[in-house]
Amino acid sequence: MFLIAVVLIHIGLIYLFESGLATRIIHAAEPPIETTIVQDVKQRDAPPPPPPPKMERPPVEVPPPDVVINLPAEPTSTAITNTTTKHVEAPPPPRAPDVRTRAQLDVKHSPPTDDYYPPTSRRMNETGSTTIDVCLDDGGKMQGDPKVAKTSGSTRLDEAAVRWGTHARFIQGTLNGKPVAGCTAFLVTFKLVD
Repeated sequence: MFLIAVVLIHIGLIYLFESGLATRIIHAAEPPIETTIVQDVKQRDAPPPPPPPKMERPPVEVPPPDVVINLPAEPTSTAITNTTTKHVEAPPPPRAPDVRTRAQLDVKHSPPTDDYYPPTSRRMNETGSTTIDVCLDDGGKMQGDPKVAKTSGSTRLDEAAVRWGTHARFIQGTLNGKPVAGCTAFLVTFKLVD
């Protein structure tokens, strides 16, 4: 009996599909499809931001150390204890401590970092700061290319910072007012400004 009921149900379902009645029921039940045409809004590229302001570090001057000289107390006697006819020269004045200034960026004669901002980094909104070491000889000439001392995390920005450093101009560091050779670290920042 159960088998006959199953066979009748299958025959009924086949009849519904063959006659198209099932398709008409589905089409009658489904809602109509509505479409709306939306136009894409073009986004205009914002103009490139101006370069970040260049910050110069003031030279660091080390104050001279405090020197305390303990001398034994002189006796308060008024008697003359030692006389001489020789001229006694005063000791030379103490030597002043060395004053060292580090090399500085010559802002007037250096290109802005924005000129070296990689276009791909601009498109990807990639920003960062790279520290480069610049070595100058005692004549003020750059010795070799600048080296990356601390990465920004982006190879493109690091390479751009080194390119900028090769074209930048620097004011020579000094020791007691005389130019000296040395290496100085400079922070090169690439930042998008609205």
